[in-house]
Amino acid sequence: MKLYHTGQVEIRTPDIRHGRVNADFGQGFYMTPDADFTYRWARADAVVNAYELDLTGLDVRRFARSAEWFDYIYNRRAKDLLEADVVVGPIANDTIFDTFGIISSGYLRPGDALDLLMIGPEYTQVAVKTDRAAAQLKWLGAETVTDAAAHAAALRGEREEYDRLFAAALDRLRAAR
Repeated sequence: MKLYHTGQVEIRTPDIRHGRVNADFGQGFYMTPDADFTYRWARADAVVNAYELDLTGLDVRRFARSAEWFDYIYNRRAKDLLEADVVVGPIANDTIFDTFGIISSGYLRPGDALDLLMIGPEYTQVAVKTDRAAAQLKWLGAETVTDAAAHAAALRGEREEYDRLFAAALDRLRAAR
């Protein structure tokens, strides 16, 4: 599986214990198999690292946008809910688009929060969670992003459409209450 990670430096040996605190409880190293996504969201002078992950013999858990996925990413009390070497699933749109913390605020019913997470494009993330999986992750190289403006232009329309859909969904939720 070919994967990409955007950062500020080359990361030849990822630290799997330095994940995002708000996703997967701070465990794992997050990448995506979608090169276009990686470049669209990269800032000027960012470094896109490329990797190859050999999944042979690894415990891989795959999620789709669903209630099970929602429980996995938002149920903070279920820290040990899932033991896997690699987790593959959708990126929660509230981590890539600015939703002002509405979805994860706790003020919405879980079903309403999940409905909001279903809005917009579905991008995939891959979290390498164990030393066993990290040992099967091979760094292929890195490239510095030189034309972030062109990539940002492609993203602008997507972001505007997401904002429009999100606002409409919030209006529907408010009207239903």
